Amino acid sequence: MQIEVHAQPEAIKRWQQLIADPEFARLPFKIETDRFGHAVMSPPPAFRHTRQVGKIIKLLSKLLPDGQAVAEIAINTADGIKVPDVAWISPAYSKELEDQDPPALSRAPEICIEVLSPSNSAAEMAEKCALYFDAGAAEVWLCGLDGKLEFYTPASSASSTLCPQFPHVI
Repeated sequence: MQIEVHAQPEAIKRWQQLIADPEFARLPFKIETDRFGHAVMSPPPAFRHTRQVGKIIKLLSKLLPDGQAVAEIAINTADGIKVPDVAWISPAYSKELEDQDPPALSRAPEICIEVLSPSNSAAEMAEKCALYFDAGAAEVWLCGLDGKLEFYTPASSASSTLCPQFPHVI
């Protein structure tokens, strides 16, 4: 069975419904969707998780100041809308998005970063990496709660090529 490269327009329509729903806005969960438009909720992150997100955004903003480091941006993937904890958007892609306000990006930012939670499985993270790459990410980083980072490109997994000075432990 072949999975389509991007979620159908119905998935975007469903995403717009979810983010406009005041009941969902009150929930203390991270919300994504699967390729069928079903809401997938994760528990709110613990302090250690959000602290790592903040450190990553701060470092990216310092080391790659021309781009934009952002938290929780919706991306249209082959398996619905996914929301990485952090993303870095290049100046060129940022310029493309200047006059837009899409409910979800149709192409992934160059760097997508997930901060792992105790409930994340290796299979889940491998699938998310594949989805981000399929949606156009150049790199996917995984950060453990201990601050250790793993850098992935479609061809390797040693260090970041877009931000080689980013530390392996934060």
